[in-house]
Amino acid sequence: MRTVQLSHGGGGQEMNKLISDLFFHHFQNEILLKAEDAAVLQLEGPIAFTSDSFTVSPLFFAGGDIGKLAIAGTVNDLAMVGAQPQYLSCSFIIEEGFEYHKLEAIVKSMKAELEKSGAQIVCGDTKVVPRGAADGVFINTTGVGTVKYPNISVSQLQAGDAILVSRDIGCHGSCILMARDELRLESELVSDCATLWPVVERLIESGVSLHAMRDATRGGLSAVLNEWCEGSKIQIDVEEEKIPIADAVQGLCELYGFEPYDLANEGTMILAVPAKDVPAALDVLRLFSPNAEQIGTVVEAQQHKVIMHNPWGGRRYLELPQGELLPRIC
Repeated sequence: MRTVQLSHGGGGQEMNKLISDLFFHHFQNEILLKAEDAAVLQLEGPIAFTSDSFTVSPLFFAGGDIGKLAIAGTVNDLAMVGAQPQYLSCSFIIEEGFEYHKLEAIVKSMKAELEKSGAQIVCGDTKVVPRGAADGVFINTTGVGTVKYPNISVSQLQAGDAILVSRDIGCHGSCILMARDELRLESELVSDCATLWPVVERLIESGVSLHAMRDATRGGLSAVLNEWCEGSKIQIDVEEEKIPIADAVQGLCELYGFEPYDLANEGTMILAVPAKDVPAALDVLRLFSPNAEQIGTVVEAQQHKVIMHNPWGGRRYLELPQGELLPRIC
């Protein structure tokens, strides 16, 4: 069985072979293959720039793996500010003894996910650390994109805006929990891990006014809505029965005592758009998921809170999650 050795990070023949046979082979493009110390890029107009690191456990889960997650996560951060993803850097920290076939599967997954947005990996780095100094593999990706729709911001929500969700929530956090604890539940639930740029691109082309967008990763729906309330100094009223939640996610939350609104997502976005644009926005979103829904409304108020309304007329605050709900989910 082939495994990654310390020599694969030593800068010599073994490292050069790993880079050329694996990373260059699958990520090949004109810029990357120049093998310079820095990539020289051609960019025009306003630029969006983001970086993220991925340490998910387990590395492989229903609906994805750490490689797919690393690409989708960084591409989605660019898409949420209306930027078309163009260039990514990618750095690997690999534990000595990590199986080569697993590393190759991760790289192939990254290549497949890149094709969904058209972005390219144009530079990177490889480090190998001794056994026990890391947990298999960690990945850092940094992304650059050209802004196609300016002024999407946490501070741009306005009274009367509608709050939309692109699909059912909590699938990624639930899948990681089931994979980690090896639960034997009768469910075909998979992570929502996915690249969101095709959805955002279609929204832009449709002419919908986009005031705010956010991919609801750590902290889930609760974190996004609370950040928006503070950022725009508004109140958000949410209809609990409108929030799409899969039965498997709801059941898992009841089993563990979690709130589905707090669970992480990796391919689900929350949007704030003017009320007049709701039909057009939902038409686009439902091309990608039939579960897209309007879940709330922005209102003017002195308290900058998220108010959850239940079907029986009750109300409660939807607070920011507290503590570490589920570590190493992305």
